[in-house]
Amino acid sequence: MKLLYRLFLGNSPTWYKNTIIVFLLINPILLFLLNNLGLNGGFIMGWILLLQFIFTLALALNCYPLQPGGLLAIQALILNLTTPYTLLHEIENNLAVILLLVFMVAGIYFMKNLMLTIFTKLFLRVKSKIHLSLLFCFVAAFLSAFLDALTVTAVLIAVAVGFYRIFHLATSNKSFDDKDHNHLNDTNLSELGVNEIENFKAFLRDILMHGVVGTALGGVCTLVGEPQNLLIANVADWEFMEFIFVMAPVTFPVFIVGMATCYLIERFKIAGFGAELPLPIKEVFSQYDLHETSNQTDENKMSILIEGFVALLLIFALAFHIAEVGIIGLGVIILLTAFKGITDEHDLGPAFNEALPFTALLVVFFCIVGVIHDQNLFDPVIIFVLNQNIDLQAPLFFVANGVLSMISDNVFVATVYINEIKAALDSGVITREHFDKLAVAVNTGTNIPSVATPNGQAAFLFLLTSSVAPLINLSYLRMVLMALPYTITMSITGFFAVFYFL
Repeated sequence: MKLLYRLFLGNSPTWYKNTIIVFLLINPILLFLLNNLGLNGGFIMGWILLLQFIFTLALALNCYPLQPGGLLAIQALILNLTTPYTLLHEIENNLAVILLLVFMVAGIYFMKNLMLTIFTKLFLRVKSKIHLSLLFCFVAAFLSAFLDALTVTAVLIAVAVGFYRIFHLATSNKSFDDKDHNHLNDTNLSELGVNEIENFKAFLRDILMHGVVGTALGGVCTLVGEPQNLLIANVADWEFMEFIFVMAPVTFPVFIVGMATCYLIERFKIAGFGAELPLPIKEVFSQYDLHETSNQTDENKMSILIEGFVALLLIFALAFHIAEVGIIGLGVIILLTAFKGITDEHDLGPAFNEALPFTALLVVFFCIVGVIHDQNLFDPVIIFVLNQNIDLQAPLFFVANGVLSMISDNVFVATVYINEIKAALDSGVITREHFDKLAVAVNTGTNIPSVATPNGQAAFLFLLTSSVAPLINLSYLRMVLMALPYTITMSITGFFAVFYFL
């Protein structure tokens, strides 16, 4: 038994293992007791399971959430809180997101030289940290309005990993030519002071958090920015430009406030922001830039040109949505590997390392979403909102969608709510004009307040579970704290915009 316990969840802390064991042991007992007391056991147990899953996400740095979260998901299936058929239905509904993670993130991997070159020069040219933060937030927002937030986040993660690799090589007394370090850690960093190392990590945390918040700011604005946008637009029968104009009374003020928040939290060093890049480490990047420039061969130049050309094709294909994002990503992989001469199977494998664990975690998450669906966990909120005064329904929908999106999948929340108000429209309970207001409230509610937690936004969860998160000490709670100023200012702005402008 001791050996089995030691194997359970690997090197996780003992207290964490014990907590998960208690969850798994007590859940069937609780469900049995609740049902025998005449209560709605499935409904209550569904909420308990959801909170337990959030616990595994919150402690992702102690143990990757796939294993403990997966055990809870398997238990949910055994306890019949959801079914394999519901899980399959959720996977089918989100197949485009799964394909995106598998292929698009791998495609970005083969574009890392171009990304690292561009962002290294950006780091060196932009002297002000505030200006750099605003630039990252704005560029991420702009790209996410026309591309996909997960794709933009994949670029940000690739850049951060590239910077950390340069930093690691330099502080380990290795040559910049030694780039075969896929497994990064904090060994051999003793030449720099502890404060400088921590400041560098804090600097990367700041930039990444500004970037992922930017993906939410831009993603809410256009039809292709987030998966639920397209879903809502299809139900409401809105075209691309119509969607932008309908959302603008809410999205425009929120964008302005979001950028202002970026400036203020950097200027006054709020919520852990404001870390500057230490001069010795900036010198490391200057040396790297000089090294790369002076040692660039014709083959290197051609490789970067190929990556740049494919990047332009990628932007064009995504902006005009010529195919599903994942299929476009597969095309990127084929073009880059073919024209860069990467034809060995073993050279393709590392490109998929970043996304596949998260893809598996996402499927586990869909099982928890299946519990929400089958046990009707959100029904009381929907019934309450629809029974309120018609003038209060839009702002209440914004709040309800926002709160539920903080703890659940915002695409699922949007699906539930938009179908409910469409049913109300079809039955004549509400007018078309009121339906449009509620649809805007649903879209903005699921996109804006959901920045509060990593499980609210797929881009945030992707960053939390990426390889760069433990390197820069980016935990669940730290992400919540750093996102808090944005959550407060953007949510309040969104609420009043819905209340006064719709």
